[in-house]
Amino acid sequence: MPIEIGRAGKTSSVLAALLLVSSGALAAEAAETTNAEAAKPTAAEKTPESESTDWQTWTAGTSVSNTASLQRGARNFVAYCIGCHSLRFVRWSRIGEDLHIPVAELQQALIPPGDKPADYILTSMPAKDAEVWFGKQPPDLSLMARERGVNHLFQFLKTFYVDPSKPTGANNLFLPNAAMPDVVSSLEGLKKPVYKSAPGKGEQEFDHFEQIAPGSMSAAEYDAFVRDTVNFLDYVGEPSQLQRHSMGIWVVLFLLVFTWLAWLMKQEYWKDVH
Repeated sequence: MPIEIGRAGKTSSVLAALLLVSSGALAAEAAETTNAEAAKPTAAEKTPESESTDWQTWTAGTSVSNTASLQRGARNFVAYCIGCHSLRFVRWSRIGEDLHIPVAELQQALIPPGDKPADYILTSMPAKDAEVWFGKQPPDLSLMARERGVNHLFQFLKTFYVDPSKPTGANNLFLPNAAMPDVVSSLEGLKKPVYKSAPGKGEQEFDHFEQIAPGSMSAAEYDAFVRDTVNFLDYVGEPSQLQRHSMGIWVVLFLLVFTWLAWLMKQEYWKDVH
């Protein structure tokens, strides 16, 4: 059944109005997101004093939309993690593309000598040596943030303490008897846990950490370091998540417009039935 000219003109006007409103909504949402990001405290502004002494409530507070944080996290990973851990599902070239790092800078600052941008990010530590030194091979970290969550990683990296009874000289409150040494102790410094008696339980429970030797970073700077590193691992777990999130908005808008057009077509085809 042919559509009347008048109805088609009306339909086009309404569609144009809907698209205009949708564009305005997108612009408003983008502005709101930008303002929210600007108002959101950065990693450096979040201080440990604002966190509870209950380490189980500590949250990473990361955002993979923060490219500068991801760049710093990539630098942190190369400096302190790649000696033992791999990211075997990610290529250096993908890191450079997503984090807006030029190839020359990527090759100079991040990629180990002998590796190429097209290579996967692999540790140089032989698996047999790792088992001898640590008792087990260090895990690949490609999907660690997706498997355990960013808060898991943040709490783990924040709860190392001195323990002379361990072969590495350190232990971890989040993961007791962890095989990983405290490789960032030079940054955070050395600390020990202070316990208190638990009422009615007849046992000691963790109260707070006591600093016994300073590191090269302040507490706030170390928090920022950990957050950037965890943020990078969150990105590595799903590099396409930013594109997926932004595309989702357009998909929903398309479905809304398509549903509206389908309803108009249904009204046109069935107008003579009633």
